[in-house]
Amino acid sequence: MNKKRVVVVCPGRGSYTAETSGYIKIKNKLIKNRIDFIDQKRRELKEPTAIELDRTHFKKTLHMKGEHASILIYSCSLSDFLLINNNTFEIVAVTGNSMGWYSALSFSGALDESNSFEVVQTMGSMMKEKIIGGQIIYPIVDDSWVIDKNRKKIAIESVKKVGAYISIYYGGYLVIGGEQEVLNVLLKSLPPINQYPYQLPYHGAFHTPLLNKISIKAKKIFPKKIIQKPKISLIDGTGRIWSPWSTDRKDLWQYTFDDQVLKPYNFSALINVALKEFCPDHLILLGPGNSLGSAIGQIMIQKNWNGVNNKESFLKKQNDSPYLISMSLNDQQRLITK
Repeated sequence: MNKKRVVVVCPGRGSYTAETSGYIKIKNKLIKNRIDFIDQKRRELKEPTAIELDRTHFKKTLHMKGEHASILIYSCSLSDFLLINNNTFEIVAVTGNSMGWYSALSFSGALDESNSFEVVQTMGSMMKEKIIGGQIIYPIVDDSWVIDKNRKKIAIESVKKVGAYISIYYGGYLVIGGEQEVLNVLLKSLPPINQYPYQLPYHGAFHTPLLNKISIKAKKIFPKKIIQKPKISLIDGTGRIWSPWSTDRKDLWQYTFDDQVLKPYNFSALINVALKEFCPDHLILLGPGNSLGSAIGQIMIQKNWNGVNNKESFLKKQNDSPYLISMSLNDQQRLITK
């Protein structure tokens, strides 16, 4: 039987919310062993374990702090990844949004189990003492999820005018990073659209030059040897493909702890590459949550992928025969699990 080709997408910060509490399900021995390893490492650091966090009533002041959110999201994604039925599905590439890049490195085999924990834990804790800057999110699409060129133009011009940065190209949204005083100006000056512009709580100015000290510190902490050639192709935040055959480990290390930290993360570009270069039968979105689902739909609309040209056609396709399979939705998870 021919296996179906799939690209796995890992979520980033902000994906774990009150609605995803209790997400981690220990459904097999491999998941138990991997989560036990993470929890033991957290105990050694005298930090709450992933399971403890997941079973605790959701509090923004606890669950959304980087030192907890990162390892919690990674653990949720890991438990989902280990449920994919490899007898039926061939994972041809792994990618992720923002912090999801570290999960993608792990699941592709570019980081071993121990180094996966160290990278996720360390990078998530870099701003434990003080958050550098922040992020706000702003829509550039209309109600049909079609790009509004005027809205996009106004947003980009406003960002340039105040000296902020585009942090993430996120489907029908721009995630904007900058110093807090600069973001305060944008929060007041960008034309209001429903609840937007919205500041993402406990987020720093990720993927901007403001994190230069974080990049320098990371490169001192992590030696180049921790990165291996991936066993599954990776798609990074520029849309570049890192294949098992041609990847230069030093270049991948440099991207991970330098460019990826300091430059815009183009989630829109990497999904475009996933669709066109790998032609998967499905995209699989790992949990927690389904927050990336709408962004992926908006990217498909921008590219008119398989006739999807607005929100209505995307949702109809998803209802009839889902192309994007979200592990956080039980009826979809059953389509791909062991």
